[in-house]
Amino acid sequence: MNTPICDFVEKYAKEGRIRLHMPGHKGSPFLGVEQIDITEVDGADTLYMEDGIIKESLENAAALFGTKKTLYSAEGSSLCIRAMVCLLTVYAKKQGREPVILAGRNAHKTFLSAAALCDVDVRWLYPESADSMLSCRVSAASLDEMLCEMNVKPIAVYITSPDYLGVVSDVRAMANVCEKHGVLLAVDNAHGSYLRFLSESRHPIDLGAHICCDSAHKTLPVLTGGAYLHLSQKAPRELIDGAENAMSLFASTSPSYLILQSLDRANQYLAEEYRKSLSELCERVGGLKKSLTDNGFTLVGDEETKITIKARDYGYTGYEIADHLRQNGVESEFSDPDFAVLMFTPQLSGETVEKVKRILLALKKKQIIDTCPPGIPCPKIKMTVREAMLSPSETVDIQNAMGRILASPSVACPPAVPIIACGEQIDAETVKCFEYYGIEKIRVVCQNPSSP
Repeated sequence: MNTPICDFVEKYAKEGRIRLHMPGHKGSPFLGVEQIDITEVDGADTLYMEDGIIKESLENAAALFGTKKTLYSAEGSSLCIRAMVCLLTVYAKKQGREPVILAGRNAHKTFLSAAALCDVDVRWLYPESADSMLSCRVSAASLDEMLCEMNVKPIAVYITSPDYLGVVSDVRAMANVCEKHGVLLAVDNAHGSYLRFLSESRHPIDLGAHICCDSAHKTLPVLTGGAYLHLSQKAPRELIDGAENAMSLFASTSPSYLILQSLDRANQYLAEEYRKSLSELCERVGGLKKSLTDNGFTLVGDEETKITIKARDYGYTGYEIADHLRQNGVESEFSDPDFAVLMFTPQLSGETVEKVKRILLALKKKQIIDTCPPGIPCPKIKMTVREAMLSPSETVDIQNAMGRILASPSVACPPAVPIIACGEQIDAETVKCFEYYGIEKIRVVCQNPSSP
């Protein structure tokens, strides 16, 4: 598979032209990548108005992922999520329907900002059972029941799969339910780019989703910020035709050509080497999982390349397991009071996987910590997401937040999953949840609109 973006930039760098254009480094060494860091010079094509090398590269990506259309993002899946919500909003209006989206409660905070910007009415899917606010297990039967009960049918169901703990939803079953009710299925697949390349694809597009985003940089050898927006063969024409416009509405007009080259080069790697390397990795990680469970660790989730340790069952907090790894030269993806999350890719050698095993098994099992995390709050909705986010707000200590209305998600990334949604009223259960996860201050809607 060819790499048109990389080839063009390499040729341009070798020509040694005097660069009287952006960027300001003019190709002179500073970090060391300046020679191949360019802007939309003649021949470099324009992202979201593609008619040259970017278009050719996108066609390569679409062929690899089996999509009707794939677009690049140089601003992560956050850009793609905003575009998805925008497309669904416009599609709803085109259909003469209200822009209502039924979303899994563990949606990324970018989904909330997108809902505010697009003035979407969000209804929430709560998990049937959960060990953490990061997961939202919902069966197809429960989804069917909720859609039957809704007076106003949503334009789409929006789920996060895989989630931060590695839980993969039954996308095929959920897609069948959505088809039955005449609603679209949108998936935040930020953690699952690699799912397409397993021996049997588990990618949302192949399982019936109409639209999804993938963060290539999370699981593929792509620079941070590289992501995809995918539209399936069965996506409505309005989504396919409006995709570039939706992306450009929220995107920078100066996309990173370093990231675009990274995505372009990944096409070649995915086409020629990746499946074999991924298969070998899954076998190694599968062996590591077996060793851990055989030695008393409890693992959650069903992602092939992610290991999520339920730390309390081993006598530790997730923070303590992450600290143990860090002290031995290993940095985990994420930890909280309950879990430690480790992400593997083929770029890690078999020796590295074995080293991680030795470090984890050197940790002696202790008595189970039977403290349970607080339940997922289900507070009263007092304002729409848009009203709350765009209202005057102030920062308060969590102890003084009882009865106030949340204005900002107030969570960092990772994991960027809001404890409650903007516009919801903070109650005692919510305060417990914020305190449990170490959040001391939050932004709430001002009680007096004239206050600063």
